[in-house]
Amino acid sequence: MKQLLNSRTICITSGKGGVGKTSFAVNLSISLVARGCRVLLIDGDLGLANVDLLLGLSVQKTIRNVMDDGGGLMESICFPMDDFGVLPATSGVPGMVDLGPDEQSRLGEYLRAVSESFDYLIIDTAAGIGASVLWFNSIADEVVVVLTPDPTSITDAYAMMKVLSRKYGRQDFSLALNNVVDAHEGLSVYNNLKEVTERFLGLHLSFIGAIPHDLNVSRAIREQVPFLKSKPDGEASRAIEKIAGKIMLA
Repeated sequence: MKQLLNSRTICITSGKGGVGKTSFAVNLSISLVARGCRVLLIDGDLGLANVDLLLGLSVQKTIRNVMDDGGGLMESICFPMDDFGVLPATSGVPGMVDLGPDEQSRLGEYLRAVSESFDYLIIDTAAGIGASVLWFNSIADEVVVVLTPDPTSITDAYAMMKVLSRKYGRQDFSLALNNVVDAHEGLSVYNNLKEVTERFLGLHLSFIGAIPHDLNVSRAIREQVPFLKSKPDGEASRAIEKIAGKIMLA
C-alpha cells in the first residue's frame, strides 16, 4: 500500500495508550540498525512527544520548527548513533495534534524528500484515532498494532483497525503482543482477535511476535536507555530481535 514515501515505511500504532508502543518502536529501530539498515524513527505523537525521552536526547529542533519556519527536515533530525536518525516532535502543543489537510500535505512532502536517505521509516504514532494518527497510518506501507492482553487494549485495537479499514481501505495489519506472560498467551490473544476481525471486518492479520513481561523494560525507560542496549540478552531484547528479523524477511 505504498502511497507516498521512498523507503519502507512502518507505522507503529495502538488504540490504547500505555501499551509500550514507543519503547517497541525505539528498540525495533535499533535492532534494524544493528542489522545494517539505515533507519529514521519519526515521533508521530505530535502533541505529547516522548521518543527523545526514551533515548535521553537533547532536542534542539522538532517537526514543529519545520512546519512553522520551513527549511530542511534533515536539520531537525538527531543521530544518536550511526545510521539511526530520530525526528522529534513537540510536547504540550495542542495545535500539532490534529494537522489539517494542507499541513499533512506539506509534512508529507518533507518526509518524501528525507526518506530517500533511509531504508526504513518507523513512525511511532500517538494512541487513539485522532486525525494525525490516521494520516500517518494511511501513508505507511505497513501497520504494526501493538497491544497487550488487557481487554481494553484488545477492544481499542479492534476499533483502530475498523476505522483504518473503513476510512482508508487498509486490510492488512501486523499484531505485536506486549507484556505477555509467555509466547502462548500472545498467540492466544492474536488468534482470538484474528477470528473476530476476519469474521466481522474481513481483515487479514499476521502475528509478528510477542514480547514477554520483563523488568528490564521498565528499568530501561527510567534510565532513558533502550533495553536492547542495557540488557541485550534479556527476554524482551530477544523478542525484539526476532521481530526485526521477521520484518526484514517480509
